[in-house]
Amino acid sequence: MDTLIGMKANPLKANKTIANSNDAQRIIEDIGMQAKTASRVLLRANKSVISQTLKDLASIILEQADAIQKANELDVEQGTKKDLPPALIDRLTLTPERIQSMADGVLAIEKLEAPTGNILEEWARPNGLIIQKMAVPIGVLGMIYESRPNVTIDASALCLKSQNAVILRGGSESFNSSTLLHKLIQQALEKNGLDKNIITMMPSTDRALVGAMLGASDYIDVMIPRGGQGLTRRVMAEAQMPVFAHLDGNCHIYVDDSANIDLVVEVIVNAKLRRTGICGAVESLLFDATIDDSKAKAIITALLDKDCAVVGDDKAQSIDSRVSSANDSDWKTEYLDAKISCKYVDGVDEAINHINTYGSHHTDCIISENLESVQQFQMRVDSAIVMHNASTQFADGGEFGMGAEIGIGTGKLHARGPVGVKQLTTFKYIVKGTGQTRP
Repeated sequence: MDTLIGMKANPLKANKTIANSNDAQRIIEDIGMQAKTASRVLLRANKSVISQTLKDLASIILEQADAIQKANELDVEQGTKKDLPPALIDRLTLTPERIQSMADGVLAIEKLEAPTGNILEEWARPNGLIIQKMAVPIGVLGMIYESRPNVTIDASALCLKSQNAVILRGGSESFNSSTLLHKLIQQALEKNGLDKNIITMMPSTDRALVGAMLGASDYIDVMIPRGGQGLTRRVMAEAQMPVFAHLDGNCHIYVDDSANIDLVVEVIVNAKLRRTGICGAVESLLFDATIDDSKAKAIITALLDKDCAVVGDDKAQSIDSRVSSANDSDWKTEYLDAKISCKYVDGVDEAINHINTYGSHHTDCIISENLESVQQFQMRVDSAIVMHNASTQFADGGEFGMGAEIGIGTGKLHARGPVGVKQLTTFKYIVKGTGQTRP
């Protein structure tokens, strides 16, 4: 295999400034037209060719692991110099294990059933018409993301499997890594005779291109932001096409008095500290007012002893002198760090109300052996993912058996929770007649 990149040259040299909004408009129009054409051609592609392309991509990723690592080291070095928060550095970093995980994710996606062309429903009308509801690709997706270079691979593989084209715009923090990963993707496409415009990357991280993408409804059918609140809120406010929204992950765990002590400590420590910088990390603990002090102390002590800061209400502070005072802003904060808030609530009803008031509708969990409380919690908590007796860090498309995800949708329409290949389809109606006319 040809070497794709010589690391003596810094790929950031390609990250040029856009002179003005007219230039940005021309760039997105050119890319958009090519992507739309490619998406229509992709509809005709044999699904065995798509599968082979994904297999080849996984192989290329592993063969080019050293080059990926070197490109990523440039990004991490520059991010460190910019004093990026530890959570962002963690999201940015590609370890050998994470590179292997990217390749594994591509292969997992390849093994999934192709979601397009499937008949979702079928029925007959009294007049003899046969009506079918068929899953079809959305068309062209726009993906704007920050920090996470692995999204370049995840989004591309998911879009290819679901027969969508995608226009990628990564952040400046991951430009070296994402640029190289995009070259790997294009090599796999070219090797299998597929149009390289199926998966396009913006040639610059200039912010003018973001505005141009958000206005390009003639070419982009759905916009997907994945990053901080600032990015997501801007996309939701300015996009002229539908948005699969992913806001912050202020995830909660509610512990009632029936919780198993061994289970609850292990689950909460994992949910908070396995990786603090991901959106599925728990940020808020809710203790039932009737919970035994020894059980609460075991949980809080386990966190504090692992250097996790705990802030809480008066009752939580009385459990351990190391617990600091919480304020109202703590209940709605996504820390993305080794820090957690703790509050006592009066039963499952108050827990549900607190989560629905302060949460981000991402992932919330109840730890309980009381099945009536569990049923109430899972029915009434207004979040995309509601768990029972499990770490919130399972809020991930790969862990859901989807291979990977483009993000966790926190909105109410179309795609909610992990957005995988099936969520990247829409549908159309196929009507079969035998000459019927309407009276």
